[in-house]
Amino acid sequence: MRIIAHIDMDAFFAAVEERENPQYKGLGIVVGADPKEGRGRGVVSTANYQARKYGIHSALPISSAWRFAEAARSRGEPRTVFLPVNMDYYSQVSGRIFGIIKKYVPVVEQTSVDEGFLEIKIKSQKSKIVESSLIVEKEYIEAVEVISSIKREIFENERLTCKVGIGPNKLVAKIATSKAKPDSVSIIYPQYVQKFLDPLSVGDIPGIGPRTEEVLNKKNIFTISDLRKVLREDLRVWFGKWGEMMYEKARGLDDSLLVIGRKAKSISEQETFDKDTLSAAILIPKIEELAGRVGERMKGEGVEKFKTVTITVRFADFTTRSRAHSLNDFISDGSMIKKEAMKLFFPFLDRRENPKKKFIRLLGVGIENFESSDEEIRKRSQESLF
Repeated sequence: MRIIAHIDMDAFFAAVEERENPQYKGLGIVVGADPKEGRGRGVVSTANYQARKYGIHSALPISSAWRFAEAARSRGEPRTVFLPVNMDYYSQVSGRIFGIIKKYVPVVEQTSVDEGFLEIKIKSQKSKIVESSLIVEKEYIEAVEVISSIKREIFENERLTCKVGIGPNKLVAKIATSKAKPDSVSIIYPQYVQKFLDPLSVGDIPGIGPRTEEVLNKKNIFTISDLRKVLREDLRVWFGKWGEMMYEKARGLDDSLLVIGRKAKSISEQETFDKDTLSAAILIPKIEELAGRVGERMKGEGVEKFKTVTITVRFADFTTRSRAHSLNDFISDGSMIKKEAMKLFFPFLDRRENPKKKFIRLLGVGIENFESSDEEIRKRSQESLF
C-alpha cells in the first residue's frame, strides 16, 4: 500500500521575510518585482495571507498588486510591504527544511524550493483478523504522526509552517494540499478518494489549465463528477493522449513514481524593461547580461553540459515568442550561451521575426537538454504491505 504526502510551505518567500523582519508582522508582505508606485513592470512571486485578503496573489502584475494594496490601505487596512526576491537565501532555508524532512522520510521528491512529495513507509504487522480498512486507517494515522514530527521540527528550527496533503498517490496528495488550510494536515483515505474529488472543479486537477477548463465547461463539464461521466473514447478524441490521462485522474488514479535527486530540466533568466524598447543598444547588452547570469547559475547548480539554448521575447502587446537551437553535441563552454542567444535574437531586430517593428517588453535567455549520468528515478518496491 502506498502512502504519499505532499508538503507545501505556507507563503514561503513572504514567511521567510516576515521571520527575518519582525517589524513587518501583521502587515501585508509581497515579494516580487519593484512596484515603483504602480509603474512597475514585473509580477508577484509570493504574497502572505494578509496581502492575499486584498486580492494579491502569485503571478499578478506588480502594478495591480500596488493598486490593490493602496486601495486596502485607504480602507484602513494595514499597509503592504513590497520586497525583492532573495532567492539565494530562500534556497538556503529550503535546503535546511528538506534536510529535516529526509531525516524522517528517505524517499523525497523535491519539486520546487518550497514543495515536494514524500513516500511514507509504515512497518505494520500483517493481520488476518483485523479488517483491511482498519489496517489502512491505522497506517494513515501513523503517517500523520510522522508528518506531525516533521512539521514540529521545521517550526522549532525555522519558525515556518506548512500544509500537507496525504493520500494513496501523488495526484490525490497534491489536490488535498491545494484544498488544505495553512499549517494543517489533510488526509484522504483510499476509500474516500472519489467522494473527495467529485464535487471539485475540473480545474482542480493538476494539468488542466484555464483553456482546457473552458473547453470542458462549454461541454457542460464543470466538476470532476461531470468529467467521470465522459467516455474515455470521447476524451481521447477531444484531447488526444492527455484526454486518456484526464480519464484516469478523474478517478483518482495515479501510479507515477517519486523522482528523487531531481535535477533542473532547464535554467533561465529573464527581465522586464521599465520601458518598452527596440533599441539594439539596450537589448543586445541585456542578452549578454542574461546569458552571463544563466552561465553562473549553470555552474552553481552543478550542470556540466548542455545542448540547447533558448530565448524568449515578449512584445509590448504581450505577444510572446520563444526560439531554441540545439547544438550537435553537449558542451560545457558557458560562452556559447551568449553566442547562440545572439543568433536567435538578432532576427527580432528586423523583419525576419518582427515585421511590424513592435517594441519589446521582456527578454529571456535559457539552456536546457542537460547531459547527466545520474539516475533520476529510483524505482520503488511494488510489494504490498498486506
